[in-house]
Amino acid sequence: MSRRAPTVSSDAVTGLVLQVFKLNGRLLAAGDRLVQDVGLTSARWQVLGAIALAHTPQPVASIARTMGLSRQGVQRTVNELAASGLLEFRTNPHHQTAQLVVLTREGAAAYEAAHARQRPWADHLSDGLRSADLAIAQRVLSVLTERLEAAERSPVKKAHRHRRSPVVPHVRKRTHGQTG
Repeated sequence: MSRRAPTVSSDAVTGLVLQVFKLNGRLLAAGDRLVQDVGLTSARWQVLGAIALAHTPQPVASIARTMGLSRQGVQRTVNELAASGLLEFRTNPHHQTAQLVVLTREGAAAYEAAHARQRPWADHLSDGLRSADLAIAQRVLSVLTERLEAAERSPVKKAHRHRRSPVVPHVRKRTHGQTG
């Protein structure tokens, strides 16, 4: 089985993905520092933001889809925020078990405090960058996100699902007391 040589584009995308991973780690750490004294973490701030920016109350699964995160991870964060009094659950008229998540007054105040800090931080971070370059970066990241989301929605083709893995020599498992 022969492998195709990587193209310039695939190498460039791989480099971009690795840089995004590094940036994500730095953003999470910076976000944690930025909102620490408000009683938030980057993860909690991100969930509060998704809820604050939604036009209507949403169930956890919808919030997770919007954020591109797992429902279980968002549920854990939502539960922590509810226990802290920053969120509350409301009955969902469209679903018996998937409650709607809404900000409390305290949650809205925490989000606003975090957002107020974010603006000057973002201004400092963007100092010297051109708007056109940022627009290109945003467009590229949006296209990659859309392609990844489309790949998640499309069914796996049988040829890929049943493709055999490379042949690995069989190693006989030793039983107790057996040598060599």
